[in-house]
Parts: sequence; C-alpha cells; structure tokens
Amino acid sequence: MNAEILVNVTPMEARVALVENGVAQEVFIERTQSRGIVGNIYQGKVVRVLPGMQAAFVDVGLERAAFIHAGDIAPGSETIPGIAELVREGQPLMVQVVKDPIGTKGARLTTQFSVPSRYLVYMPDADHVGISQRIEGEEERERLRHLVSSLQQELDINSGGFILRTAAEGAGEAELRADMAYLKRLWAALQEKTRDRTPPHIVYEDLPLFLRVARDMVRTDVEKIRVDSRETYARTIEFVRKYNPEVEPVFEYYPGERPIFDLFGVEEELERALSRKVDLKSGGYVIFDQTEAMSTIDVNTGGYVGHRNLEETIFKTNLEAVATIVRQLRLRNLGGIIIIDFIDMADPEHRRQVLRMLEKTLERDHAKTKVTGVSELGLVEMTRKRTRESLEHLLTDICPACGGRGRMKTAQTVCYEIFREIMREERAYDNRSYMVLASQSVVDRLLDEESAAVADLEEFIGKPLKFQVESLYQTDQFDVVLL
Repeated sequence: MNAEILVNVTPMEARVALVENGVAQEVFIERTQSRGIVGNIYQGKVVRVLPGMQAAFVDVGLERAAFIHAGDIAPGSETIPGIAELVREGQPLMVQVVKDPIGTKGARLTTQFSVPSRYLVYMPDADHVGISQRIEGEEERERLRHLVSSLQQELDINSGGFILRTAAEGAGEAELRADMAYLKRLWAALQEKTRDRTPPHIVYEDLPLFLRVARDMVRTDVEKIRVDSRETYARTIEFVRKYNPEVEPVFEYYPGERPIFDLFGVEEELERALSRKVDLKSGGYVIFDQTEAMSTIDVNTGGYVGHRNLEETIFKTNLEAVATIVRQLRLRNLGGIIIIDFIDMADPEHRRQVLRMLEKTLERDHAKTKVTGVSELGLVEMTRKRTRESLEHLLTDICPACGGRGRMKTAQTVCYEIFREIMREERAYDNRSYMVLASQSVVDRLLDEESAAVADLEEFIGKPLKFQVESLYQTDQFDVVLL
C-alpha cells in the first residue's frame, strides 16, 4: 500500500494528513494556542478525593482539574486499594496525561509513566521488555528482547522496563544503546525538575506535531513525507539527522504555489468528514451521528438497486460501506462506543462476511478497536480507543440557532406559539395593541397562509396586531411587545 504523509504548517496551526493510495485516511491537527497534552508530565496537587468514585481530581495548572482513577495509581493489583489510601488532598503528585480534555471533561491521568524515543518507550515503573505487535518475526522479536536486556545491564539501568516500537525492527545495537542512554538521562532530568518547586508545574512536554511525525510515523510503507514550510522542513531535517538519519531521504520540501492539502484532495475530505452524510459510489450512503454517549452509523441503499436481487444489493452495499466506515472512523477520529446499523441481511453467510470484512479492515487502524459482534437487534457494537478530541469537536461548535439539536421549529409552529402568547398577554394585561417581532419566514407566513387566523384573532380580542421583521432572529425566535 502506497502511503504519503503531508505536513501543512502555518503560524496558527500544524496539520498532518496520512494519505494511502491517494486518499486521506487520517488527519492530525495541532493549533498553536491549544496544543494537545497527551504524554505531558506534570507535578500536580490533589485538590479533591472522591471515595465513592475511587478517583481524585488533580490540579496540574490547566483550565479544569484533571482526573485520576485509583486503578491508574495502583494498576495490576488484584484488589485496588481505596483512593483515600493512595492519595490525600493537598498532596503533590507527579502524573502523566493519557487523554486530552474533551468537552466538559478534564484530562485523564496516570502515575504509570512512559517516555518515548525513536525506537523505544521507557516505563520507569515496569519490569519487563515488550515488543510492538507489528514486529511479527519471532526470530527478530527474540533478538530485540535479548539486545535490550543486555543493554540494560551494560548501561546500569536497574529499574524500569522498555517497549520496542515498530521502528525498532532491524535496528542495530548502536541505535538501541543511544536511545536507551538518552531515555536514562531524560528520566533523571525529569525527576530533578520536581524538586524544590511548588506544584502545579509542567515537568515534560512532548514534541510538537511536525516532529512527532519524524519520530513516530515513518514506516516502511511511507514513501514520502512532504513538508510545505521551509523553516519547518529545516527543523525536521535537523531533528532527523540527530536521531534517525537513515530516513532523511523520505522527507521532501514542497515549494508549490498550490496549497498541499488542496493538491492531494485533503481539504475536500475534511469537508466530507464534517458532514453527516457520506455517499457511496454505488448510490447508497452512510449517516454518521456523534453524541456525548456514543456515535451511531446508519447504512442505506439510497438509489442503488443492483442488477440481480434485493439480498445481493443489500450485501454489496454493506460491503462497500465497511471500507467507508473504517476510513471515516480514522478521519473523524471517532472514539468510545460505536453502533453500526447495517442494512438487514437475511443470509447468515452475508452477515458473517460483512462482520469479518469489518474486523479485517480495522486491523490497519492505529487506535485499539474491539468488535463485540451483532446484537439481537442486528446492530454491530464496537469500541474504539479515544485519546484526543474528534475532528467534529475540534473544528466545529454547537449551532447557536438550534443549540445543538440539529432541528428547528417550523414557521407554522412558531406562528401558533405567537397566537397563544398573545392570548396569554390579553388575559393578563389591558393593552391597546400588540407588536410581533419575528424572523422574515414567520412574518411572511403570518401575512399570507395565516392571515385569516390573524384576522379572527384581532376580531376576538378587539385589538390590532402589527408585525415587524427582525433580520437577526432565527425562525424559532419571537417577541410580543405590548403597545
């Protein structure tokens, strides 16, 4: 599979797109004023202990207090102690962010630290050597495990464990030794920074997005990484020459006049990813709805009628929808509980094939996913690990007109609400006349389709009604003014 990475940098934000076979699969966005904080380490202070929730709130210097569960302070224990036994209010606590603040929720924390380098992740509180599942050869896995264990003794790293990242496949002894020595020095420096300083304060901050690309996203299937900023390209090459010189040929400066995301169609894909409806080539379509509790996905045949029979049409539409759904999950960065409503299939073999196709396609997703199968109602239930805000939450805000409902009252409904409001006012006050302030569509209806009802109401209350258009009013906004 041909893969390219596009890096678009402006003073306001950095955007990175992973493009596979010419189509955007994932997009990462980091804004200068609100960088993600996953991986950051803080010296915080416990501000509230919640025994009923087995959790505590920790002030790490952010807008909202962050959250840590007892299981993230004492993981792996058969019986987790009560949170009150682990921390107390006012206590300093060194923590690492594992989830960015999302919506109204504060950041999620852990005390099980991990610090990454090019080939390794150092875990000070672990005691084992782990290996990325993407490194499949058993002989290579054993070589790496033995190499790291011997280097731990040579470098006198008596505590902590390591995870070998995918990039470590084929790495030699010199590269791993340099990485391990760097991580040892870094961890000692971080511990030093917690001394003689009053919390909260930051101890360690992860690399900016464009440098994380150089550290984390260079894989064997990535043919090119194109950077459209000369300054960013220079900084990236400097970083690569220091830590990973063999991948320098992959990086390329893009000097073109046409914006790089336009050239590769990424801007169009971003617009589609913010839409509820995604069309399928066959004529069917998929609807995505994201809520606080879960995301729901609905597959429809639309205008696709097929060439054989209905069951075959449904099967083909569902299979086509699988690839679109998985790509959109990655592109939109949807996480948490996800419910997929495929079109009902009568043939059990068709259901099995669609589910198998979903599981196989999800294997390319870097985020951890779990498909629990098909429920009694024919819904596919799955989860996808969420560590950062979705594209929708990052790029959009709640509609001020509908308040996030996605629906608004019709002009007819609002007209009848106005009539009822006038009747309430008439019973309560003695007025000479009424002025109705409303949107253009509502006033138009009052003077046209509802004109007979307006005349009847004027006759009933014995007072005239006046109407005035307020251009800033939405359809469901109105005021009845007493004159």
